[in-house]
Amino acid sequence: MHSRSGSSATQKSPLRARVMDFITSTAILPLLLGCVGLFSLFKLLQWLRMRAYVRNAVVVITGATSGLGRECARVFHAAGARLVLCGRNAEALEELSQELAASRAPEVQTHKPYTVTFDLADPGAIAGAASEILQCFGHVDVLINNAGISYRGAIVDTSPDVDKRVMETNYFGPVALTKALLPAMIRRRQGHVVAISSIQGKISLPFRSAYAASKHATQAFFDCLRAEVEQHDIEVTVISPGYIHTNLSLNAVTADGSKYGVMDETTVQGRSPVQVAQDVLAALGKKKKDVVLADLMPSLAVYLRTLAPGLFFRLMASRARKERKSKHS
Repeated sequence: MHSRSGSSATQKSPLRARVMDFITSTAILPLLLGCVGLFSLFKLLQWLRMRAYVRNAVVVITGATSGLGRECARVFHAAGARLVLCGRNAEALEELSQELAASRAPEVQTHKPYTVTFDLADPGAIAGAASEILQCFGHVDVLINNAGISYRGAIVDTSPDVDKRVMETNYFGPVALTKALLPAMIRRRQGHVVAISSIQGKISLPFRSAYAASKHATQAFFDCLRAEVEQHDIEVTVISPGYIHTNLSLNAVTADGSKYGVMDETTVQGRSPVQVAQDVLAALGKKKKDVVLADLMPSLAVYLRTLAPGLFFRLMASRARKERKSKHS
């Protein structure tokens, strides 16, 4: 009995193998290859559409001389955009402009960037800067509000002047520049406004009060703007990155207004600004409304803040205790 059973299994095995070979050769393998081909074609079309969206478009980038702004300038230049680079340091802007003008991108016509020097935190400089920006190419297709300053300190120790300084750079400046350039976009019924916010525009971390407040305000303003300008066919995108490996924490202001001067471990382990700049370009090409570019834990924290606020608050209190203890150890 056992022998016949073993013989039957032996006979079925080659048959099963032939059936599997037939299915694989005639159906599954071509289907898999077809799916891979379609996916590759889809990604290629997305990539082409993304680059086509900014090719020859006039793109204004604030805070263009360092960090994410500098990498955005390189990425958008390589995609064929006509750039207007903005910042406080005229020499650094000119250096970047020359670097980009000397670079060439395959199969794409590149353009020598213009530069406009002004301080976004100076309310009196915005109108003149906007006028100068419009004179460069006659209009603006994309405004990337990237310039910003970070902050580290305890609320009880922080001067209101420091809060105002952070808000001027991160909120009032971008808002004023957007308002100055918006009428020209409305007249053309064309434009795309981008706000580089932060994951801290959605959740607040201890000892980051001024920064988190400015980014929460940014999120709220540009959410309102998106709804109001939809009738004029103007796009608004808010980008909320997590930690990026830049000098943002080094240049952060402290409670007394002095420079922080420390590269935080979280910043060291942050995402590459090159990758984030490419993600910004992709978000524009896809006309996304709101994009979070953060790792799993910060992204989950956004949902935790809404779904389980009590737990979120306890976690933030625990984080505050640990950070306070590490400073005093």
